[in-house]
Amino acid sequence: MTTRPGLFVSFEGIDGSGKSTQARRLADHLRTEGREVVLTREPGGSAGAEEIRALVLQGEPDRWSAETELLLFTAARRDHLERTIRPALARGAIVICDRFADSTRMYQGLSRGDLRAAVDTLHALMIGVEPDLTLLIDMDPAAALTRAKARATAEERFEDFGLPLQERMRAGFLALARDFPDRITVIDGNRAPDAVAKDIADTLKAHT
Repeated sequence: MTTRPGLFVSFEGIDGSGKSTQARRLADHLRTEGREVVLTREPGGSAGAEEIRALVLQGEPDRWSAETELLLFTAARRDHLERTIRPALARGAIVICDRFADSTRMYQGLSRGDLRAAVDTLHALMIGVEPDLTLLIDMDPAAALTRAKARATAEERFEDFGLPLQERMRAGFLALARDFPDRITVIDGNRAPDAVAKDIADTLKAHT
């Protein structure tokens, strides 16, 4: 994928970290510069993947095992890749994705089960793509969870696992950033949104 004309940027972070807001802000900023931007999300981003999103993000916390979740998320990601991400990159667009494979490495590979090897194997077989740049919005887990629960949406299945999961997720994301320093940049999310947005824009500019 190194010869593709577009740019693939993902946002990662624990629930309530502000990554979705920052992904939207970056998309708006780039559009004012005249760039074609495809703002998308996972799970979701295509018609089939959005149907799977409802299955995995709604309902009781124990609705699915970690193994079943892994298969569902991989199926959603494959459809998203085929129908949205690859076509956009091929025409030179900037794809900004709210979560990608790193979230599966954390939620199903680390925090919900010891499935990291299975996650990596499925990713290699069915996806085979990494973002050019991943922006990890790092935030205090307790504050982030409070923010996430305040949204009061139907998609709170993972938030309902509580603070211990968010703490493990944060530690796991930071470890992942240390493993892939060329791809993942950690952004301090414990600040005003404008300050976070500026750091993100500066990071992207330096990357490109």
